[in-house]
Amino acid sequence: MNSAHSALPELTSDVLARLREAFRRCGYDADGVVSALGGAAHAALGRGEPLPALHASSDAGELGALIRLFLLGRKEPATSVAAALSPLSTDDAVAAGILRPEGTAGEAFRAGLDIRPHGDEAGSWWVIADLDSDHLGRPVDREHVLGVGHASLSLVRATSRRPVGSLLDLGTGNGVQALHASRHAERITATDVSPRALALARATFTLNELDVELLEGEWFAPVARRTFDQIVCNPPFVVGPPRVDYTYRDSGLAGDDASALVVRQMPSFLTDGGVGQLLASWLHVGDEDWSDRVTRWLPHGTDAWFVQRDVADPALYVGTWLRDAGIDPRSPEGLAKAEAWLEWFASHDVRGIGFGFVTLRKNADADATPTIVCEDLRQAYDDPLGGEAAAWLDRVDWLRPRDDEALLGTAFRVPDTVVLERIDGPSDDGWETTVRRLHRTDGPGWQHEVDELASALLAGCRGMLPLEDLLGLLAAAHGEEFHELREAAVPMVRELVRHGMLEPAGGTTP
Repeated sequence: MNSAHSALPELTSDVLARLREAFRRCGYDADGVVSALGGAAHAALGRGEPLPALHASSDAGELGALIRLFLLGRKEPATSVAAALSPLSTDDAVAAGILRPEGTAGEAFRAGLDIRPHGDEAGSWWVIADLDSDHLGRPVDREHVLGVGHASLSLVRATSRRPVGSLLDLGTGNGVQALHASRHAERITATDVSPRALALARATFTLNELDVELLEGEWFAPVARRTFDQIVCNPPFVVGPPRVDYTYRDSGLAGDDASALVVRQMPSFLTDGGVGQLLASWLHVGDEDWSDRVTRWLPHGTDAWFVQRDVADPALYVGTWLRDAGIDPRSPEGLAKAEAWLEWFASHDVRGIGFGFVTLRKNADADATPTIVCEDLRQAYDDPLGGEAAAWLDRVDWLRPRDDEALLGTAFRVPDTVVLERIDGPSDDGWETTVRRLHRTDGPGWQHEVDELASALLAGCRGMLPLEDLLGLLAAAHGEEFHELREAAVPMVRELVRHGMLEPAGGTTP
């Protein structure tokens, strides 16, 4: 294990102000980088293929120098670095930890920190983090502060963006969740157990001229007795033995106890009606259903939506996280770590590791029956899950006070984004429909298989007749018992409403 970083970087407000001026002058932002590299080279860089970007940056002047320095990890001549960073001198940049001198005479520099543009549809920020193992040429340190990776981006996309007064970013890391929160939250508090993470997050916020309250401490301790309208959390969710090799990913708690802790405690730090969203991992142990495991974590009075995006085989999981830290699984260190990790999984009968998103809401009405849903969403989809999570909570609100009679008295319609797919197979009489599948073409792309009667019922849902009347017509047309159709239809309708595949005439949201 490498030792922790020897000292925190000296990223003062003055240094960051001059760095910001240099970046703005050169156009070193999300749009500027794409424009300089072109779409193909930029996409290749995202795939870990630097050569097209290296060639494209050669004609981009001072912006090209910054791209090679910070995005490609290249050694750059001192003269081009000094020109690109002006008015920040290279001496001050080295003292702040932004640059590392290369060579004995200071004729070249490399980046000392990972500083890169990160944008959304409304604009661009800069995110400061530590260099990854590829740019360091060795495994990362214990107190490594991760850059904007796939997990961070997936939480960004899974977070609702409705306006809130106060937001807590629990375990802020490099601060990227708080950056996105600045679009919709009036006040932001960010915490972390790592002093280095807080130092780099503070630098990120200062560089972007954002006012964020920063607090140091474990879990929810820094915000004891406070509540927030929204909480986002990308916790150290890697599961395994109770140890801490890397602060950004390891909690020191055994198995999935870190995810369980956040789910158990988060609702008590939410205002009434407040929403919490986090990435989480859970163990698939023996023959236990994963949904039974995670629902036991929930405190009373909490609506919860657990979405499982993937389930990893233990051996694949261990190899992935070893490589993530820059450790070759074939090396003596990698083999020793993998063996201990896999032995722990085997001793606890772990068959797989689930990963996904959790949306929690603290019910304003303590006596209300909470809605708890656990479901798989392993198919690929493009739409961000954050908007879907917010709409899911709206649909839960609409459904909660409505008993079966109220649903039967409601006129429903099938949204235009929902289609019915049929799969026909050969039969003695020609083609025969063997599968009928309702498919929502937007959002997560939910699918529900339905039978012939259900598809006929949904065909009549055009917002004109209440559900009860449609069931009566269906029973008469097909010679079915009305009460049997009704008993089968009501739970199906509730599920379709929750998934946005059926809505009351006039819309689903209150």
